[in-house]
Amino acid sequence: MQDITQSSPVKRRHLVGGAVLGVLAGAAGGLAGGVALGQAATLPQQKPSGKRRFEGKVIIVTGGTSGIGRAATLMFAAEGGRVAFCGRNVERGKQVENEVREAGGEAVFIRADLRNEAEVKALVDKTIERYVRLDVAFNNAGISVEKPLHEYSAAEFDDVLGTDLRGVFLSMKYQIPHMLQKGGSIVVTSSSNAIATTANRSAYSAAKRGLVGLVQAAALDYARYGIRINTLIPGTTDTPFIRRLSGMENLPDAAWHVAIAQWAKSHVPGLQRVATPEEIAAFALVLASDDHPYTTGGQFVIDGGKTAQAG
Repeated sequence: MQDITQSSPVKRRHLVGGAVLGVLAGAAGGLAGGVALGQAATLPQQKPSGKRRFEGKVIIVTGGTSGIGRAATLMFAAEGGRVAFCGRNVERGKQVENEVREAGGEAVFIRADLRNEAEVKALVDKTIERYVRLDVAFNNAGISVEKPLHEYSAAEFDDVLGTDLRGVFLSMKYQIPHMLQKGGSIVVTSSSNAIATTANRSAYSAAKRGLVGLVQAAALDYARYGIRINTLIPGTTDTPFIRRLSGMENLPDAAWHVAIAQWAKSHVPGLQRVATPEEIAAFALVLASDDHPYTTGGQFVIDGGKTAQAG
């Protein structure tokens, strides 16, 4: 998700809530104890595929400066892709660009705000100017404002839908013409909130569920052109997006990892843990690759079992 999250200062803490309070109380005995707990809560590491599925291909990643988008940018480049990625934070964008190049890959950061149609068009135009073609798009950027529905201002509601839903529409509007002649693959990041959500997420859930319908219709529009379009539906992922949404960005890393681990044990009935950005990004690469040419218009849930259990 793109790193432009907004949230209500009063309502934002419900994600991990009581788990954080318990962790802080338990860690009060000393920093060493907190570090040990954090190490115990470490998530499994996604190993690089070692494949070169995107050799010679050009990829656009939106929201590529942190979280899932950053992980995907690194992975696409590691598999031979030439990646143009966007975000609003120039400093983080340059950091990711440098990471890719230091690892021997090719990527360029292009600042773009998906709420601005001219900037979305410029993102695609600059990608074509630099790399000549476009084969894959991972439309991943998103934000959230969390509060009860009647407390949203119209501007806040529009901001979420303007980024999460309209921003994907604009991205596809300018990406697809460059795929009509030779085909391509588009992956759109939705959310498990499109299936089962919680209070305070009216705008986010509406946008993410709307993406499913957008992708289904678009997949039918462009199947005859060899363009596959699919929806990725991740569950809760340990990203800066989630950490800020929980109001825990200033919590020590060790305490945060324990807090989110404890939350997952009671909120993810399957694997009882959150995902890493790399795990979600790796699945996005599977959908974007040519490995499964019969997939289009699909909704692919990768949530550790979060939405499998009836409420």
